Amino acid sequence: MATLRTPNGFDLDTTGKRVVVDPVTRIEGHMRCEVNVDEDNVIRNAVSTGTMWRGLEVILKGRDPRDAWAFTQRICGVCTGTHALTSVRAVEDALGIDIPENANSIRNIMQLSLQVHDHLVHFYHLHALDWVNPVNALKADPKATSALQQQVAPRHAKSSPGYFRDIQNRLKKFVESGQLGPFKNGYWTNPAYLLPPEADLMAVTHYLEALDFQKEIMTTRTVFGGKDTHPNWLVGGVPCAINIDGAQAAGAPINMDRLNYVSSVIDRTIEFIENVYIPDLIAIAGFYKGWLYGGGLSSQSLLSYGDIPDRANDYSAENLLMPRGAIVDGKLTDVHEVDLRDPEQVQEFVPHSWYKYADEAKGLHPWDGVTEPNYELGPNLIGTSTNIVNIDENAKYSWIKAPRWRGHAMEVGPLARYVIGYMQGHEEIKDQVDSTLSALDVPIDALFSTLGRTAARGLEAQWAARKQRYFMDKMIANIKAGDTSTANPEKFDPSTWPTEVKGVGFTEAPRGALAHWIKIKDTKIDNYQCVVPTTWNGSPRDNDGNIGAFEASLLNTKVERAEEPVEILRTLHSFDPCLACSTHVMGPGGEELAEIKVR
Repeated sequence: MATLRTPNGFDLDTTGKRVVVDPVTRIEGHMRCEVNVDEDNVIRNAVSTGTMWRGLEVILKGRDPRDAWAFTQRICGVCTGTHALTSVRAVEDALGIDIPENANSIRNIMQLSLQVHDHLVHFYHLHALDWVNPVNALKADPKATSALQQQVAPRHAKSSPGYFRDIQNRLKKFVESGQLGPFKNGYWTNPAYLLPPEADLMAVTHYLEALDFQKEIMTTRTVFGGKDTHPNWLVGGVPCAINIDGAQAAGAPINMDRLNYVSSVIDRTIEFIENVYIPDLIAIAGFYKGWLYGGGLSSQSLLSYGDIPDRANDYSAENLLMPRGAIVDGKLTDVHEVDLRDPEQVQEFVPHSWYKYADEAKGLHPWDGVTEPNYELGPNLIGTSTNIVNIDENAKYSWIKAPRWRGHAMEVGPLARYVIGYMQGHEEIKDQVDSTLSALDVPIDALFSTLGRTAARGLEAQWAARKQRYFMDKMIANIKAGDTSTANPEKFDPSTWPTEVKGVGFTEAPRGALAHWIKIKDTKIDNYQCVVPTTWNGSPRDNDGNIGAFEASLLNTKVERAEEPVEILRTLHSFDPCLACSTHVMGPGGEELAEIKVR
């Protein structure tokens, strides 16, 4: 087999059969994936394409930086608030604005609420159907399913045979009606599905329970942010005032009733994750141990910016409860420091992206970033510009730029955070990982896989739920001590700002490392660049031919049926791609910026 070895160590062969998945569904946004499989149906080349133009940065130029959070938050309808948090941090960094301790606690609670909610929805509603066969659940014995439930999740109250029989009857009506609803269009006869009927019925039941419970988790953000999906934020703190003795009414300050309600949501969230989510994760993984090796492997170059500051206004690695660092080429004992201000560390390249630089041989640090669309297709394209059959990966082929950390293509997300935290000796993370590896009887390198990526999300959901309790208790203690401040208006007035400043705000979104870089000139935004998790993971090739994490993770994966590529979906869904974040378009005032036809 003739192969091409990439600089980051992956062998590619484009001579086999080309398989196209377009669109990739159960994600946020528009994504296309093409792979080449050999005669044994093993993936030997992968091409990941973002199929929408991103131009959000264009409309922010010239606007008031205090309003940027409201625009950037609309990048996505899933990451509720994480872009807003990153934006206000960027502005605060540029202007030297400190926030009160209560604001730090509330921001952390809201961000952790998002982590928990996103991971729960991802596992059950976006990813579970890659492993769980709801049609096979019709064959299950409800009594045996009850016994399985009591074995894997003994603390979950809903476990009677009658309960599972009722769920099975509801599912049967779906199937017999021909209206499978959320279970439609699955490859339910594919031999890649390995769960016994009882495990399928238990998982489908919990799918429905999680669908109902996730609404409760969202209410935390409505209490502190006034609404959800896009809660309110504020440069200098948070917009919700605290008045413990105040009356409870719409638009009223946060009082004790509301704080007690949030506290109860946190407790119920911890209970659901530990009694349902984690047991399901371990039980399902036990049937798919083959997915820990040989398919859907991680790129082994991992990046995390860190997040969740324990004390307000201290964004040092030591003060962040979520770990910061970088691991390159699987050298686990060497965790590098990360500096988002260093132009030698973070750069974005566009040789295979539908954007234009003055010199495309060079990358740009986001402070100097350029967002200029340039839709052109390579000479080896099969099809037409509006009816693409096969992408030409040797030319420009994606609306996603190619960010690199010191020249390396990096994977970001819960797996990166957990491996970095484990190697840095974070006690809570080590305890979680060691317990899970022991339950599955696998070594640490099993984390570098599709299932390892999925497991890291579940463990982080548990960690984040517990940390919500920590910050809730911390805030209550601070309020009892007499501090009710939630905002610092000291530098909110533009007349107090320097003529030119720049800043960077960062967080760890559920999908991974997220940062916004801003330049402010004469009180207006002069340049604004967002580098989001799926920009890292969904990156196309760079000038040297290095491939991104999506593409790398698909290589060497065995596909049971090329016409039913459930294996491709398993691996891509394990990242929970957000193409809306990494490729997005808006126009100021409605005028035309560019006309782009992608289909």
